[in-house]
Amino acid sequence: MTTPCHETSTQKTAIQTIRFTVGTCTFGLVLVASTLQGICAILLGSEERWLVGQLRSIFPQTTLQKESKELDEVFNRVVQFIETSTATLALPLHIHGTAFQKQVWKALREIPPGQTATYKELALKLGARAQEIGEACAANPLAVVIPCHRVIRSDGGLAGYSWGVNRKRLLLLREQEMFPDPQSLFAMPAIMKGHSPF
Repeated sequence: MTTPCHETSTQKTAIQTIRFTVGTCTFGLVLVASTLQGICAILLGSEERWLVGQLRSIFPQTTLQKESKELDEVFNRVVQFIETSTATLALPLHIHGTAFQKQVWKALREIPPGQTATYKELALKLGARAQEIGEACAANPLAVVIPCHRVIRSDGGLAGYSWGVNRKRLLLLREQEMFPDPQSLFAMPAIMKGHSPF
């Protein structure tokens, strides 16, 4: 379930305060941020300072308020979602982006766990260029919930990922183990090459 999306930059900057908390998951640190309307950001990384900086860059005009206990339940449910790759997160989302970005993100959320799509396929589906699809993926503020990690190159290789290509590789590997898709371009032996810690 999602709350109504806000379209204009005026509405975006009207948010007064964003509450956030930082903790750990299988893929390193995770920052979960929320407005009164719902979760507005889920960021993955290795350093809290970098994650807070990313949140600040997404919402430059907003007061950031670090909380722990108030967001505990939301944080725990987000981490559980990240760890289990279920189809949807049953929490309200407060999604910010352009109309085109939201169109791309909606298409990404239709890719089931274990499956992938290519930038070219999404571009053809949405009447855009592959580069524009990549840019929309890079602007995604909701890691895993909007599964931009499921978008790969036409040759099955991995392109960039805002939270690190190694995390993208591990997310895809885990989803292939849990939901095998023999039709996926994502080739496990090829992807395993060059694997290293975060």
